[in-house]
Order: sequence, then C-alpha cells, then structure tokens
Amino acid sequence: MTKPNATLAALFKGDRQADRVVPPSGFTAQLTLFAAATMAFLAVFALALSLASGRLANMWGQELARTATIRVVAPVDQRAAQTAAALRILETTKGVQTARALTDAEQQELLAPWFGPELAIDALPVPRLIEIIEDGDGMDADGLRLRLAAEVPGAVLDNHSRWRAPLVKAASRLKLLGWISTLLITATMAAMVTLAANAALSANAQVIAVLRLVGATDGYIAQAFIRRFTLRALTGSAAGTVLGMLAILLLPSTSDAGGFLTGLGFQGWHWLVPPLIPFLAGAVAFAATGAAARRTLKELA
Repeated sequence: MTKPNATLAALFKGDRQADRVVPPSGFTAQLTLFAAATMAFLAVFALALSLASGRLANMWGQELARTATIRVVAPVDQRAAQTAAALRILETTKGVQTARALTDAEQQELLAPWFGPELAIDALPVPRLIEIIEDGDGMDADGLRLRLAAEVPGAVLDNHSRWRAPLVKAASRLKLLGWISTLLITATMAAMVTLAANAALSANAQVIAVLRLVGATDGYIAQAFIRRFTLRALTGSAAGTVLGMLAILLLPSTSDAGGFLTGLGFQGWHWLVPPLIPFLAGAVAFAATGAAARRTLKELA
C-alpha cells in the first residue's frame, strides 16, 4: 500500500493510466456526485441554524438580562400617582440606567397582535408598564421589590428571569442540534461514498485481477479509486454548497420582517464557514474511499 502522503500527492498530480481503472461515469459516479451535493446543501442549512441559534442565545442572554418591567396594577384614578411614585423610586435605585413609563400608543401596539389595532386602551383594565434598563453592574431586584411593596403596593417587578433562562436554553439546544446535524450529514456522506466505492470495486473485480497479473500493486489500484471518488465528492459538494449559500441569500432579511427564521442567514465572518464544506467532503471521501479500497482489495485477493 502507498503511504497517505504519496496518495494525497497523487490526488492532485493525477495519473491517466490509473484513472482508466475507475469508470468515469455510471451509477457510482452519479451516486457520489448526488450524495455529495445533497449533503453539502443540507450542511449549509445546518451550519446556518447552529450559528444563528448561537447569535440568538447571545442576544437574549445579553439584552434581556439588562431589562426589567414594572406593572402598575391600580384603579384608574390611582394609576398615574402610583406610576409616578414607582418612577421616583427607580430614580434613586442603584443599577438602574433608565426607566420610563410606556405611552398608551406603545401599549396598544404591544396588544395589537392579540386584540387588533382598533383596541381602545381605556376599554380594558390594562396596567401601566414601566420599562427599566439596567447598567453594567445591574440592580438589586429583591431590594427593589421590597421598596415597591412598601411604597407602591400596586407595582409588580418582573426581571424576566422566569422566561429568559428557558429561551436561552432553547437557543443553546438549537445550536447543539445544528452541530449534531452537521456531524450526522458528514457521517451519511461517508457511508454513501463507501457504498459507492465498494460497488465500483466489486464491479471491476475482473479488471483488478488483470491489473494484478500485469504487476499493478494494490496501492496503485487503490490510488485510482481514491482520486476519482475524492474529486467527485469535491465537485458535488462544491455545487451543493454554492446552491445552499444562494438559497440562504434568498431568505428574507431581519430588516424585512424580524424574527428568528428571518435571521437564519450568515453574518460577518460566518460566511467564511460554508466554503470549507467541500474540503471537508473531500477529506471524508478520501478517508472513506481509502478504507473501502483497502478492505475490498484484501477480500478480492
């Protein structure tokens, strides 16, 4: 058997005589190209899901951790006074960067998805909401609750901790799912290339026997199969990667309609990750074909 370095050099150098050992077309060639292109296309979306989930987890973890809300639940005639009292408390609370009461128009906009844009705020006992932005040091939520309970009994502090942590955890699991999907896609492509290589080797058993009779070594024969299947995987995965990146580009941008799915694309340096997929596919095909060739050639000996 030839050494891996020699086989890798021959992959790029080429050998016209050795290339004749492997049929340039046929079922195995089409299977390898199709499998590589399909797996690369799916890998692009798996990477996009993983990277977007990571961005989402960071955004929720950083932004929501610095926000809190106070709900002023009081009779209509007392709501304004209690809101003003809560704001005065927040002005002297350490760790509070800004605090402001939402206007009727802003609260109506928040309720519009459930009650429609024609909702009249005065028709419902809607509590007044106060938005709090914390500074880098953060505030003492428990201490603030005690002050509010003593001075503004109708005020309820919500620092979003009850629902922020599950959201960040869900986004982190989506990120993990994306990486697991990428690994499964890689394993599936390796299996498909191995099957195709085994089929090609078995179909050319007579040709291999003749080559051995005229002095060809198993390393020389394996090199021909490794080169052909590696180049097929590179070609197919390159095409699938390009199609996947084009599909990602066609997705709506976050500026068009906010939300997680519209932010599924790559951002910044993340666009440098998908072009690595064809090289990974070539490496997988190189290793899988080499292992299949060595095993099958021993069986045909």
